[in-house]
Amino acid sequence: MKKMKMTEAKMEAYRIYLMESEKSPSTIEKYLRDIRNFYQFLPEEKIIDREAVLLYKRQLIPKYQISSANSMIIAVNGFLSFMGLEELRVKVFKFQRAMVSDPEREIQREEYIRLVEEAERMGKSRLSLILQTLGATGIRISELVCITREAVSSGRAAVNLKGKMRVVILPKRLREKMEIYCRENQIYSGPVFVTRGGKPVDRSNIWSEMKILCKTAGINEKKIFPHNLRHLFARIYYKNNHDIVYLADILGHSSVETTRIYTSISGFEHEKVLEDMELII
Repeated sequence: MKKMKMTEAKMEAYRIYLMESEKSPSTIEKYLRDIRNFYQFLPEEKIIDREAVLLYKRQLIPKYQISSANSMIIAVNGFLSFMGLEELRVKVFKFQRAMVSDPEREIQREEYIRLVEEAERMGKSRLSLILQTLGATGIRISELVCITREAVSSGRAAVNLKGKMRVVILPKRLREKMEIYCRENQIYSGPVFVTRGGKPVDRSNIWSEMKILCKTAGINEKKIFPHNLRHLFARIYYKNNHDIVYLADILGHSSVETTRIYTSISGFEHEKVLEDMELII
């Protein structure tokens, strides 16, 4: 059975490989964080063999949810394949997808509206418009850079991520708000959402602002992260249209199974469905 010493140089080589494979910055960051976690788990000699990988897998479950543990295993498996150690790869944990979403982490439409209104009240027009853009289009936070002044004019944004190109439609009311924002902030070309230095805003900029906003809006901080607005969009779209295949295209998912995770109904909705069946005598 093969074995190998894990080094900083090999991790750096994998980072370059991920970049050349056109993985998104957020994906690269996640993979490298998980791989470094594996590196820190290894004994001082940093030797990777089958036993080390299995031990790493076993110790994940007490610390992480199965979905998180599996994502960490997938990251390590990818690194092992890159290093020519396919036989050391391990299987992910089997689990049944949750039928309903976690109400503690699920943002409701009413809470989303409160966030937007609070951002407006605090004079944070950029944040308000970012929230509405994420909520109304379902794009990823990393795709905000594709919302350009030119896209606002045409009503269509070309999004290229992970080697896949798709067109995101900007609703009329959103475009009208963006037109006003661009005029007020003298944005004539390029990305609409930029920092004072002119660079596109990133996840950390937005998330930190949202954390402050949730406190003044009285919303559970666990619900407030940019990707949750993508889930909100998916749930509302699916509830109104029930076309999961088209929704997968809108979200840029390669698999409908990924989209199913986004469309899980809330526990409250599921309970109402059961009550409406009137099978309790």
